[in-house]
Amino acid sequence: MKQPLAITVLCAGLALAPSIVGAQSKATAAQEYNSKTWSQEDAGRIVQEVRHRLLSLSNYSVFDSLSFGMQGRTIVLRGFASRPTLKQDAQRAVKDIPGVETVNNQIKVLPTSPMDDGIRIGVYRRIYTQPALRKYTGAPVGFGAAPSVALEAGGITADPPRGYHAIHIIVDHGHVTLTGVVDRESDANIASMQANGTPGVFSVDNEIVIAGQPSREKMD
Repeated sequence: MKQPLAITVLCAGLALAPSIVGAQSKATAAQEYNSKTWSQEDAGRIVQEVRHRLLSLSNYSVFDSLSFGMQGRTIVLRGFASRPTLKQDAQRAVKDIPGVETVNNQIKVLPTSPMDDGIRIGVYRRIYTQPALRKYTGAPVGFGAAPSVALEAGGITADPPRGYHAIHIIVDHGHVTLTGVVDRESDANIASMQANGTPGVFSVDNEIVIAGQPSREKMD
């Protein structure tokens, strides 16, 4: 199973010409519009390349969630980054893709918070120690009796668990959002219940997608 990354294609609107406008004017308007967008072939290539580059970011962790869309020849980056460097690195990764003219970086950097870091640890442990959900990570679960220097100094955000995680955990001022892809709805429900039962959590928004079903993620 691949690391989750939402892809939403956003199309810039084209105002329809009034019926009294001549055919030549309509054709000119359509030509100008098409010159500001990609062909279907180019769009497919760019989507695959953007996705590959974002998933290849070394600092993209279980506590981040990225998505992207297209408006004209602009790549729109959205989602949540637990560290500012991820927002910057995501933009650098996609801006030089052939055909991309600009990048609109709307990724939200999550606030630094010891409380949120505690919730990240708690939700992570509760989700990935569940027998039904262990298959969604290739990383050993648990932070051990002797946490790393980075973990002690900067919290779990500074030293997140390494490896593949199908369920991503976003924490913002005690509010948790779960994203990613799982095999069945019961697994998504288990993850949500475990997050809800974590001390300190104010609310849980379950945006986990079931494989083979349409994404529930919103590009707000």
